[in-house]
Amino acid sequence: MVVDDHPMWRDAVARDLAEAGYEVVAAIGEGRQALRVAAAVRPEVVVLDLQLPDLSGVEVARGLAAADAPPRVLVLSASGEQDDVLEAVKAGASGYLLKSSSREEFLEAVRRTADGDAVFTPGLAGLVLGEYRRLAARPVPAEGPRLTERETEVLRLVAKGLSYRQIAERLVLSHRTVQNHVQNTLNKLQLHNRVELVRYAIEQGLDGS
Repeated sequence: MVVDDHPMWRDAVARDLAEAGYEVVAAIGEGRQALRVAAAVRPEVVVLDLQLPDLSGVEVARGLAAADAPPRVLVLSASGEQDDVLEAVKAGASGYLLKSSSREEFLEAVRRTADGDAVFTPGLAGLVLGEYRRLAARPVPAEGPRLTERETEVLRLVAKGLSYRQIAERLVLSHRTVQNHVQNTLNKLQLHNRVELVRYAIEQGLDGS
């Protein structure tokens, strides 16, 4: 689903997605309408602008994240401001791409978002991880959920920024097996998405920093 208040841009994004083989279930120009439609059509991925005429994109992302089966949200915005990026991620966005990105970069970001990866325009990933490292500078409880050795190994590679496909190749596992390990870890830790998982891994010192 595409959510952007600019008709020409919205149509162009929807067309690029359709030409790349994706099913565009809706193209919406307002935040409240987007939340209503998303609840009905249940998209797997939402490409979301931050500047909307009624609700902000951050509010829409927060509303989507609260759904029973939340979609993965890729923010596509003209703004690369630190506050905008961090607010979107905290609201539940799993990726953030600037509108200055190329068509190829955009389609690759959508593919990776659909795969469950956290995708950011170069330069923004470091910003997000830096913020999580700052937030992680607090004591970690001695007792935490028990992860298997393999789950910990996958989590360590997630924290290093590897995609699921890269992790599968490194550990000689199937892509589906890696996804299952990540989902099991999310369930054990009571986390909602890969971005929160990266933050947890950093808190545990698993990113090697």
